[in-house]
Amino acid sequence: MLPIVQATRYVLPLREGGSLPGLVEAADLGTYVAKFTGAGQGRKALNAEIIAGELARRLGFDVPDLVILEFDPVMAKHEPDEEVQDLLDASPGWNLGVDFLPGSLGYDPLAWTPGAEFASRVLWFDAFIGNVDRSWRNPNMLVWHGDVWLIDHGASLYFHHAWKSADKLLKRPYDVDDHVFKPWASDVKGAEAVLLPKITEELLREVVGLIPERWLAGEPGFDDAEAVREAYVRHLLARAADPRAWLP
Repeated sequence: MLPIVQATRYVLPLREGGSLPGLVEAADLGTYVAKFTGAGQGRKALNAEIIAGELARRLGFDVPDLVILEFDPVMAKHEPDEEVQDLLDASPGWNLGVDFLPGSLGYDPLAWTPGAEFASRVLWFDAFIGNVDRSWRNPNMLVWHGDVWLIDHGASLYFHHAWKSADKLLKRPYDVDDHVFKPWASDVKGAEAVLLPKITEELLREVVGLIPERWLAGEPGFDDAEAVREAYVRHLLARAADPRAWLP
C-alpha cells in the first residue's frame, strides 16, 4: 500500500483544480497537494491517480510521490472557508496526497519544445490509460529542476465510470487531436516498442494493489474490493494485448 501520513495543517485551497485540491502540511514534515474523496469526482478519480501515476513511474516517467493523507475530522472546524470546510467534512480519514514540488512551473508548450522520443512516449502512455486531460490548454505537467513531471491523472481510466459497458470501450480510438504533444510525437511506434513490453500482469497487479480497499468497497456489480481490482487488471491487460484498436 502507499505510505500513510497524518495531515497536520490545511494551508490553502488550490482553486485552479476543479475538485478543489488543497495544499497540506503533514506529520512527516512534507507538504502535499491533497485530493479528497468527498470532492465532486469522488474516490474513482483518486483510484485513477494511483493506477496511472504509479504505472507512469514504473514506466520511467517522473511523477511526484503519492501517499495516503489521513485527516482528523476536527481539522474542518478550524477552516474559515465554508467551501473548504464542507469538503473536509465530507472527506474524513484517508485521502490522497501528491508530493508538492516547490518552485516548479506549469509546463508551457511555447517555452519548452519536447524531443520526439519523450513526446511520443507521453502520448502513447496517455492513449493507453485513456487520459483526456493533457491538452495544450491544460497540459498537467510541471517543470522542476529542468525535468518534466507528469501530474493529475484523475480523468484517465474513464471505463471505470461504467463497468457494465467497459469492454465496449476497449477498442475506442484515443482522440489525439487535442493532445499537447501531438506536433512532436513522431515516433509513437518506437515508444510502443519500449513501453508495451513493460506492461505485464505482474506490474498491473502491483499498481492496482496500491489502492486502499475502502476506496473499492461497495462498487455496484462487484462482490468485494478484490473483484474490482481484478476488473482493472483484466481491462488493462486486454487493452495492452491489442493496441492497434485504440492507438491513433
